[in-house]
Amino acid sequence: MSKKQIDEFSGTETTGHDWDGIRELNSPMPRWWVWTYYATILWAVAYWIAMPAWPLLSDYTRGLLGHSQRAQLSDQIAAVKAGQADLIARTAKAGLTEIQADPELLEFALAGGRSAFAVNCSQCHGTGASGSDGYPNLNDDDWLWGGTVAQIEATIQYGIRADHDDTRISEMPAFGRDEILNPQQVDEVADYVMALSRDDDLAESLPGKALFSENCVDCHGAGGKGNSELGAPNLANGIWLYEGGKPAVVDTITHSRSGMMPAWVSRLDQVAIKQLAVYVHSLGGGE
Repeated sequence: MSKKQIDEFSGTETTGHDWDGIRELNSPMPRWWVWTYYATILWAVAYWIAMPAWPLLSDYTRGLLGHSQRAQLSDQIAAVKAGQADLIARTAKAGLTEIQADPELLEFALAGGRSAFAVNCSQCHGTGASGSDGYPNLNDDDWLWGGTVAQIEATIQYGIRADHDDTRISEMPAFGRDEILNPQQVDEVADYVMALSRDDDLAESLPGKALFSENCVDCHGAGGKGNSELGAPNLANGIWLYEGGKPAVVDTITHSRSGMMPAWVSRLDQVAIKQLAVYVHSLGGGE
C-alpha cells in the first residue's frame, strides 16, 4: 500500500499526480454540490419517464403524463377561435361600410387584416406597404384599379391578370417592340409623359402630345390622368410604379408591362379578404 502524501504547506492529502514537481491536492467537491448533482440525474430520469422525451423511428415516447405541446396549442387556438366566433360571424354578414362604421368590428378587421397582410402581402408590397419597383405603394393615393374599400376588395379577391374569370385585366401594347411607333416616336412620347408631371405648358408644346393623343389617350385619358376602370395609371402625378426617369418610361412604352397579382378568393376566406380590404384602405391612401 502506497503511503499517503501530505502537502507540507496546506496539510491536504495529494492525489499522487506530479507534473514537474507540482502536485495536485485531493480536494473533494462540497457535499451539497455532489448531492445536487445526483438530484439532477434523478430529476432527468423522472422527466424522461413522465414527459415526452425520446425520439423513435416514426413517433416519440409519450410519457406517463401524456403531455403534448401540440395539443396544448390546438386547445389555445380553439379557445381563441371560440372567443372570436361572434365577431367572425358578424364580419361575415356585414358589408364593408358597416364594418368601418362599427368600432368593434373595425378594430377586429384592422387587427386581422394587419396579420393577414404580414403573412400574404408583405413579400411584394413590403412590411410597411410602401411597395417597390413594380409593386404598388399602398400608402399613397394613387390607385391603378381604384382606392375605395369595395374596389380594393375586388382587387384582392380576383387579382391582376390572375388565373380567375373575374380578374382585373388591362393590356398595354408594346409600342416599340411591335413597331407601332418607331424609336424616335417612342422617345417623343416619353418626353411628353415626363413633362406631364413637371410642367403643363412645356407638355403642350412637345411633338409627343399628338402621338399620345393618337395612341394613349383612350386609356390614360386627356392629360394622362389615368382611368381606374381600365387599370391605366395616372401619368401626371409624378408617382411611378416602375421607377421614374425617362429610361424607365421609354422601356415601358417600348416593351409594355404585365405585372400580376394572385386572386386571393380561392386562398383566403371572405372574412380575411374583408379584413384585408379594410386594413389596406386604412393605411392612408384609400379613397
